[in-house]
Amino acid sequence: MAEEKKLFKVTIDNITIDVEPGTSILQAARKIGGDVAPPAMCYYTKLKGSGGKCRTCLVEVAAGSTADPRPMPKLVASCRTNVMDGMVVKNITSEKVIDARNGVVEMLLINHPLDCPICDQAGECSLQDLGYEHGKPGTRYEFDRRTFHKHDLGPYIQLHMTRCILCYRCVFTADQLTEKRVHGVLDRGDHSEIATYIQQSLDNDFIGNIIDVCPVGALTDKTFRFKNRVWFLKPVDAHRNCTHEKCKGHVTLWYRGDEVFRVTARKDQWGEVEDWICNECRFEKKKTADWEIEGPTKINRHSVISQGHYVGVHKPQEVLYDVMDGRKPKLLMDIHSVSEVNRPDIDLSEINGPAHSTDFKHKD
Repeated sequence: MAEEKKLFKVTIDNITIDVEPGTSILQAARKIGGDVAPPAMCYYTKLKGSGGKCRTCLVEVAAGSTADPRPMPKLVASCRTNVMDGMVVKNITSEKVIDARNGVVEMLLINHPLDCPICDQAGECSLQDLGYEHGKPGTRYEFDRRTFHKHDLGPYIQLHMTRCILCYRCVFTADQLTEKRVHGVLDRGDHSEIATYIQQSLDNDFIGNIIDVCPVGALTDKTFRFKNRVWFLKPVDAHRNCTHEKCKGHVTLWYRGDEVFRVTARKDQWGEVEDWICNECRFEKKKTADWEIEGPTKINRHSVISQGHYVGVHKPQEVLYDVMDGRKPKLLMDIHSVSEVNRPDIDLSEINGPAHSTDFKHKD
């Protein structure tokens, strides 16, 4: 009989789970899900060596382990710190973490241009989500923002270096997925930039995947450039028998009407690619006849993309009551005490489906 694996017990925001040794705090938090999982702009499960650069996933370790319950003196990057048995971690329940995350987002936005109205990444941008949750209404930065000379990366990929947050995902992707990487991070400090140095074109068969891993709008699809907004498109899962060995041909087609505007790899609820796809699938197969349609894509993430696409939409996991350790949130106002039309015996938020006239009071 095989020995049972020893599991570590870790508590994150008052929720306790069992995980295998070697699991990072971030992965453990993702097993819980919801707001307990810290945001991650540079970490990517499929990319070895990723993580530890953006600092958005900082958490507070209130107790190191059962053997040594002392707290860690500083906030740690959850993507690069493994759990220990008996570890106690604070994420959204820590004022230190929230304050540090606000500061990190402010730093990321210092040189980021206000391109959201014209950026093709708008609607599926991780920095947009972070800016909404932790950003400030104004900036304290008084100096000129960084500017860069434009680099031509070939016919398929558009580089906007002013939007780049130097997460290194595209570099790791090219290193581990392609036979030869021709781009990287040049120079140091605030002069650092993604470039090929000698103006080479990125033409590897799988180089298009750097578009999918980019958390912002620094690397975008030239064949989709300025053509449409993602929330106007309908994502559909499809597949084909691809001849490339590394490509399984499992993709998401983005329709508007009968036209396929773009093709991307399928992503999980954390926005990470499930299977890499080749350039042929991504850029050259944009007709419905090229694919076998499986059905509408299930939108799991809280995203504007899910508006109007009601098939397979999942209600976000609510972890508030668990985080508050069983305590109910304090109500600032009870609608039934001030409204003349709401029935006291009906909670509109718990109605299965839309409200009807019978759910409200009627004046005689």
